[in-house]
Amino acid sequence: MSQSTAPFSRFEWMIAWRYLRARKAEGGVSTMTWISLIGITLAVAALIITLAVRTGFRAEFVDTILGANGHVSVYSQGEIDDAGQIDRSITDYDGWAERIRSVEGVTRAAPVVKGQVMANHLDNNTGVQVFGMRGEDFATLPRIADPETSVGSLAVYDSGIAIGSGVARDLGLGVGGKIKLISPNGARTAFGVTPRVNVYDVAYIYSAGRYDIDSTRVYLPLEEAQSFFNKEGTVDEIEVMVLDPEDIQDYLPAILAAAGERAAPWTWMDSAGGFLRALKMEDNVMFVILSVLVLIASMNIVSGLIMLVKNKGSDIGILRTMGLTEGSVLRIFFLCGSLTGIVGTIMGVIVGVLFATYIDQIFALVDWVSGGGVWDPSVRGIYALPAKLELGDVLSAVAMSLGLSFIVTIFPARRAARMNPVEALRYE
Repeated sequence: MSQSTAPFSRFEWMIAWRYLRARKAEGGVSTMTWISLIGITLAVAALIITLAVRTGFRAEFVDTILGANGHVSVYSQGEIDDAGQIDRSITDYDGWAERIRSVEGVTRAAPVVKGQVMANHLDNNTGVQVFGMRGEDFATLPRIADPETSVGSLAVYDSGIAIGSGVARDLGLGVGGKIKLISPNGARTAFGVTPRVNVYDVAYIYSAGRYDIDSTRVYLPLEEAQSFFNKEGTVDEIEVMVLDPEDIQDYLPAILAAAGERAAPWTWMDSAGGFLRALKMEDNVMFVILSVLVLIASMNIVSGLIMLVKNKGSDIGILRTMGLTEGSVLRIFFLCGSLTGIVGTIMGVIVGVLFATYIDQIFALVDWVSGGGVWDPSVRGIYALPAKLELGDVLSAVAMSLGLSFIVTIFPARRAARMNPVEALRYE
């Protein structure tokens, strides 16, 4: 029998399945099997959900950065003026922008004026950052000029102002309302600089998907911003977008060469790199912690198999005296443990994928039950907890679960295989 039986033959599967479904009165450990099954299911589901949220959060965070900002800002290294201060303004900004646009892979180069002012409407005040930009450049910002998430018309941008949804909420404004911008660095007169106060019609209200952007940023036509901040004929920087922002470093030499020797870059990774590195480190730590949870759940298989081997000692002795080899006994009990791991992993994948798919509805229910405040966008930066399922993440969770389940099963299975049939039947 031992010479003609192939590994994992039909009768080995049959015996393993009989042991798994045996009742406690028959010497089975169905209760421990269920505990192991539930533990692995929950651990795998938790791992998949965490990986999906991690991937979704990074994708949403990066998308809001890249969709509402330039991938690299090109500014002047500056020159020292008569007052001894560094003047970083760019005078030939159209020339800079045109040369940068000619670089292969560059999709957008927009001259920009920036400044911080106080915004007012009736009795409401808030600080905002003004971006001065031409209408055609403003219309090429994916997260800003999105008609599905915005209110108003881009056609009237040049005769008004575009504000974030957070600014509109804080000031109680809507499209057609009037917003007052107050700058301490206003008109130059014989008696010094006086504050500048201008009133603009709200032409457009956008929602970029980032709380800090929507609550602090407004857009003015470029010439109006130059006049408001006393920067006629100059801009502060050239906002550049490229085809593949993840490889922004590869574009920099050509962009800087096109801009000129006085140009200097500031990429999106320079501004957000620290957060992304911290997020990556947190991801690695969470993966290790949840892998330990999978290991703990898999250890329940060991407990169940040890009890099964003890209860089935006489059966093992009889099977061995009938000619069953150590390898067959090992495979039978290996199947008992690995089947629990396989079924638990499959159930965990189903639960994890369903949770990640319907995470918005689940969080809405949790938020409703708790009375709100589960997700604070002012702290998290984005408005909702995103989840993005990636095949690689699911496969890594499956590989982790199955690998640990198979490894921990080997030890009690070897113990059963090495059991002496004489000792097993001594007291029978």
